[in-house]
Amino acid sequence: MAVSFNPFGRVGPFSGLYGGNITYKICFAKSMTTQYRSPKPVLATVNDKKVVGAFLKDRKLVPPCDPPSAKDINLLHEFIDKSHKLMVLTGAGMSTECGIPDYRSPNGAYSFGYKPMTHQEFVRSSRARRRYWARSYAGWRRFTKAQPGAAHIALASLERIGRLDFMVTQNVDRLHHRAGSSALELHGTVYSVICLECGHTFCRHLFQDQLRSLNPLWASAIEHLEDGDPGSDANIGMIQRPDGDIDVDEKFWEDKFQIPNCQQCNGTLKPDVVFFGDNVPKDRTDEAMEAAKGCDALLVVGSSVMTMSAYRLVRAAHEAGASTAIVNIGPTRADDMVSLKIKARCGEILPRLLQMGSLSIPAVQP
Repeated sequence: MAVSFNPFGRVGPFSGLYGGNITYKICFAKSMTTQYRSPKPVLATVNDKKVVGAFLKDRKLVPPCDPPSAKDINLLHEFIDKSHKLMVLTGAGMSTECGIPDYRSPNGAYSFGYKPMTHQEFVRSSRARRRYWARSYAGWRRFTKAQPGAAHIALASLERIGRLDFMVTQNVDRLHHRAGSSALELHGTVYSVICLECGHTFCRHLFQDQLRSLNPLWASAIEHLEDGDPGSDANIGMIQRPDGDIDVDEKFWEDKFQIPNCQQCNGTLKPDVVFFGDNVPKDRTDEAMEAAKGCDALLVVGSSVMTMSAYRLVRAAHEAGASTAIVNIGPTRADDMVSLKIKARCGEILPRLLQMGSLSIPAVQP
């Protein structure tokens, strides 16, 4: 059985891809044709212009790269078409195209001298926790404005028609889920908060409300971040950086910023993400590793595979005999073990696959 699908089924460019109905044309062996119209993706509130506009506006966050060649598109199409149990591993390159800065690219946070919070520092230092939550609280509104990009929608489309068997993401921004995918979040998500003592978890939006109640001056300053001189007392020392982060003068958060404790046990709260120096939970690691060892093809998208948790998955799939491919602008840690490496932006090559000829649908295993 083969399937051909056109994400641009509605009138107007990109309309099907970014929130409208998507038409799939499924062709069976006996010349029977069925039309299937999918429901609207989860991001139904995202209109065409917002998604496309956000991607074009934030291209400066993505390193320079030529558009994918016809040869590259054909090779990636062939790679996916030959697979029967495709696994996809995604990284920060997916998110930079949506306006969320990464760490390691030439324009990433490391290039600004940024040092990420470590698990050990967060746990042992109340001062480090105040600094983290003050900056995170200030930047939350802009962070949540990011919308799924063309690559997220393309992968969700492949997953919806059964062409993608399992997806793992290293990203913590929930953009895959908002695009309609059910990706395993290897490093957790900032949309959830967890207690380090009792393990209680709850929604980040509720935590933001608690922070707002405890820090009304901060809430007011964030609402008026564009007013007054950057870094002034009126803005509580906040300065919007070009990369989207917010710098906060130490004198404003060291003593004045208040953090709530767990309402269940009064314990310390942290975002439910794997900080540097921490370990991925075993159940999550086991699920991802089982998928890597059981797939017949692994596609890495937008990742340098520098974290050991991601590298182990690529290595496991490779050692199990799976075909491996990478779509990433820069070099990766796994370049020497893949059969196909394509230098391209995720959002420029993945949607092109959906415009090509039919992709075979793997037979359902009994």
